Amino acid sequence: MSKAAELAALIGSQMAQSNRNIVINGAMNVAQRSTSETGLGASSGYHTIDRFRIVSSNTAGRFTMSQASVTDLPEFANAMKLDCTTADTSIAAAEIAMIQTKFEGQNLQRLQKGTSGARSVTVSFYMKTNKAFTFVCELDDNDNVRSNSQQFTTSTSWTRHSITFVGDTTGTLDDDNARSAQLNIHIHAGSNFTSGTYSANTWQSRASTDVHRAVGIGSFFDSTDNEIQLTGLQMEIGEVATPFEHRSFADDLAACQRYYTQINHTGTFTNYGYGIANSATSAEIGISFPVQMRAEPSLTTSTVGDFRVWDASGGYNPSAIAVGNFSTLTTGSVTATVSSGLTAGRACKLQDNGDKADNFIAFDAEL
Repeated sequence: MSKAAELAALIGSQMAQSNRNIVINGAMNVAQRSTSETGLGASSGYHTIDRFRIVSSNTAGRFTMSQASVTDLPEFANAMKLDCTTADTSIAAAEIAMIQTKFEGQNLQRLQKGTSGARSVTVSFYMKTNKAFTFVCELDDNDNVRSNSQQFTTSTSWTRHSITFVGDTTGTLDDDNARSAQLNIHIHAGSNFTSGTYSANTWQSRASTDVHRAVGIGSFFDSTDNEIQLTGLQMEIGEVATPFEHRSFADDLAACQRYYTQINHTGTFTNYGYGIANSATSAEIGISFPVQMRAEPSLTTSTVGDFRVWDASGGYNPSAIAVGNFSTLTTGSVTATVSSGLTAGRACKLQDNGDKADNFIAFDAEL
């Protein structure tokens, strides 16, 4: 069956209509942490667009990452934008930079990886750059330390790239909520990742070497003129890239909140949760998540002194806010420590200490 006939059959059977995109937030619409961050590149992490991690190691290159508005690509309003601000033209062996999104094993069972029926996967996305680059798209099996890399060439206009990866009959993926695989787009790499032989669309072990992962790659850091825009990222079963599966903002946000939930300041004395004083110096504040989180989260807050614990007798600035018990993954508590003043057993709440526009409390259960 031709690819066109396969696509027509899928659409006709309605099998390709929904829940086919394994990538979360592929239209780059959700950015809970921030819409723009500068001076990135010294370390890896999640910075702006939800579910997209920047891997950056050993490079002197720096960049700005932002959620950019799109006006020249119909049906898309947002894109991830990387703008090189510090060049790195002397590439050491261990340098690497890539765009990455990770997947739970229980969401990848449809790939039938590691079986005789292993299925092909097609990755498609729109990319626009300031000049032509050769980059590498990679499926990376974390459970079995195997990968499949393919080159693609960018353009100065929006181009939809479609890359099909053959099924891998070696190495099953764990059926759990831990990371089993990731999709990587390599944009800069040293010889530790490029000195091997390029074998397009070939699954290979990388247990002892990574030299084949980014062979033939160009460098995003070769000039401060460089920029990358990316949107419409989709990964689906089969050998055909179907039209991008748009989801509502609410659906994308809920899917992202499984991994990261941020409660932001919404006005003067924003309330973050309600609870009870355990003692004169400690309050337990209940927190409810909008969706069940993937795992027990870690806690990050803005400046602790910009919050206060308020009870009937007044407000007390905490010296620390620590994560409590979130074993249900839906509700739990944080503990706020103050110097004195609370009354054990009295109801209280955690809130802004005035109008603190930058305040937030974030819960992180990323893969």
